[in-house]
Parts: sequence; structure tokens; C-alpha cells
Amino acid sequence: MEEQFFEQALRGARDTRLFAAEGAIRHRAAGIFTSLFGAQRAVVVADRNTYAVAGRDVQASLGSEAFVFGPHVYADDRCVEELQAALQPLDAIAVAVGSGTINDLTKLVSHRLGRPYMIVATAASMDGYAAFGASITKDGSKQTMECGGPRGVLADLDVIARAPEGMNAWGYADLLAKVVAGADWILAEAAGDEPIHAVAWEMVHRNLRSWVGSPEGIARKDAAALRHLLSGLVMSGLAMQAAQSSRPASGAEHQFSHVWDMQHHTFNGEAPSHGFKVGIATLATLALYEELLRRDFREFDIEPAVRAWPSLESQEARILEFFGPGALAARAIEETRLKYVSQEGLRAQLTRLRGNWPEIRARLVQQLMPFRQVRDMLRRAGCPFDPEEIGISRGRLRLTYEQCCYTRRRFTVLDFALRTGLLEPALDNLFGPDGPWAARS
Repeated sequence: MEEQFFEQALRGARDTRLFAAEGAIRHRAAGIFTSLFGAQRAVVVADRNTYAVAGRDVQASLGSEAFVFGPHVYADDRCVEELQAALQPLDAIAVAVGSGTINDLTKLVSHRLGRPYMIVATAASMDGYAAFGASITKDGSKQTMECGGPRGVLADLDVIARAPEGMNAWGYADLLAKVVAGADWILAEAAGDEPIHAVAWEMVHRNLRSWVGSPEGIARKDAAALRHLLSGLVMSGLAMQAAQSSRPASGAEHQFSHVWDMQHHTFNGEAPSHGFKVGIATLATLALYEELLRRDFREFDIEPAVRAWPSLESQEARILEFFGPGALAARAIEETRLKYVSQEGLRAQLTRLRGNWPEIRARLVQQLMPFRQVRDMLRRAGCPFDPEEIGISRGRLRLTYEQCCYTRRRFTVLDFALRTGLLEPALDNLFGPDGPWAARS
């Protein structure tokens, strides 16, 4: 059934035509490349590590040239320019061999050169393989650059089982985050902000519970569990292609991660992985949902919230208090201007939400998983499950909840909490002595 579901998704995909996850598939790259691109030339793109574990074998299969990044490769504008300068003179299709960084760099450069590309995945570490868009740091700020997905995604299960410790757990946390990303989309549609794309929704959520159902299998590198994980991650990318947006896979939990990225957060001298940051942020978002869903919004008094709603100028001043002057504050002000609503608009939105609350609440409860259950699933998969494990204190976590309200135009549970005036009392409970984020003794 899942195979048929994938075939259907690929037939409707904007860019991607093939997904294959098998052991030793790297040695068959040439035949697959020819089936996708005919007699065109190939060029392998890798870094030193991914070239050693898989790129050399892919290059041997293709009989192609290779571009191998030096020891310092990042998904930033410097490496984009370096790769573009290398590929532009070549009349060749890029075959990326790697995971998030190599994929995003190759995706964006191929788009700029007007060429398709193929990816040979070396870890089940993130959902961006087939995604529409590349996450690139430009001018010190992480941005999603619009560009199409790969023509084909090959995942070598032998290589992925040998991925550096923790990388597959990164992907598990990223996939588990779709639980709360879906809830945010339900809430955004209910608020009249962004309708659900039915096809993209089905692609992510139809099999999500089974894809994340074996956290222990991820920890012990079980082939079946890794294939399930890869299926969910690639399908999430296909859903983003279908919607031409990251909305199917990204909500408030990604906003936490992006804030920490833009603040250049490090722990023990290194930046925590995207997946592990998103895992902690998934718990943060779940905790907020559980706190808000304890309230009966049918009895909510809208007028005090409308009267208390700050002007745009007041929100911009608040942003400067949170971030100080600089690029991050400027980005937050820009995003806040794009989603700001007047008091009249807020009244209409809250009236709509209150009037439909029983149905909205029922959908949210069905979509979400309990905080304690998700925390345990992360633990069993080998992921961090306390913010301190990625170097985020309880005080900083609370501040991030508030900062995230302003950093992206996308409507999430954070906007719901802020616009109802419930954010501060909810945070008081979450970080109080009986809350999930109570101060550690």
C-alpha cells in the first residue's frame, strides 16, 4: 500500500520522479541516472566525508567528474558561489552525494543554472531532500530560497546505517515535528489565514504515525525503521513540492529553531543539529497546545483582548527590546508588518475561532500527541528531550516563545496565544512549579 501511495505522490510531484531506498544502490547510480536524464553528462557534488563513504562509488558508477568541497562547507552564500563557479562551465547534471548541506547547495545552484539534479542521500537526517526550496544562510540570516526539488532521490540504506552517530535521530525528530506543524495548519485554516492543501496534507499525515512508530529501531539502525523514516522525510518534501511551500512540514517548532540559528547558538563549541533543535521545539509547542486546550474558548471574552491588542508601532518597539538593533530585529519587524491585523480584523478572527471552537478543538486533539509520549519517543530514538541537552536554559526557552511570535509571517499557535492575550499566563503555568518546564533543582 505504501509503495502505491508513493507512486501516486510521485506522479503528482512537481519535480521529483523517482525515490528508491535500497542497500548498495550507490553502485547502480549510472542506470538510474540514465533513466532520468538520458545521455547527458553527470558531475558528482560531495564534501570530503560524503565522497569517502559514497561519492567515490557513485562517481565510479557514472564515470563522471566530481566536485568535492574542502573541509569547511556550509549552506551559505559563500559555498553557493563556489559551487556555481565550478558547475557553470560544465555541460553536466549534478548528482549530489550527501545530506542537508550538500543537497541544499546543489539544489539552489542547479536551479540558478536552469538544470535538474539528482541526490544520493547519505543520512536520514532531515526532510529537505525532495523539498521545494533550499535553506541557505545569506547576509548572516537563514533564508528559504525558492527552487525546485531533485528529479530523483536515491537512499543507500547501507551508507545510511553507517551515518555518524545521531544523524538519523536528527531526521526522526524532524519527522516527529510534523505532528505539531499539522496542528498549526489546522489552526491557521480555522483562523481564516491559510487553507489546508488537501493533497499535501494527506501526503504527510496519512502514514505519519507508522513512520515514527519505531524510535528504538532508529537508535539501533534497523533497516526497516530507517526505510520508514526516509519514506516519511521524502514524502514531506514531496508535500512541500505539491504546496510550493514549507507549510506542510513546518510550524511554530521550526520558528524556535530558526531563532536559535539566527542567534548563532552553539553548545559545547558546536551548533546543535537542526533536527535536535526542532525536537526540543516540538516539545515546547506541544506544551503550549496542552496548556491552551485546557481552557474553554467558547467562554472567551473577546473585547478585552481586542482592547489590549498593541499597535504595530508598539509591537516593533517590543521586537527591539527582544532582539536589540540588527538584522534579526529588522527581519522580525518585516515579518510582523506582513501579518499584523487591526483591532477590527482581530475581533473578526477571534469571533470566527470562538464560534467554531468545538470542531477546531476536536481536530487539534485528534492531530496532536501527548507531550509526555513525544518526549519519551525522542528519548528512545536517541534524541535530546530536555532543552539543556542542546544548551538552552529554561529562561532562554521562555524568552524564545515570545521572540518567535514576531519572526515569521506564518500563523501558528504562538499567534493564537498572543492575539488572545493568553501567552503570558500560559507561559507562567508552563514554567511554574507544576509545569513541564519547571526550573530544574
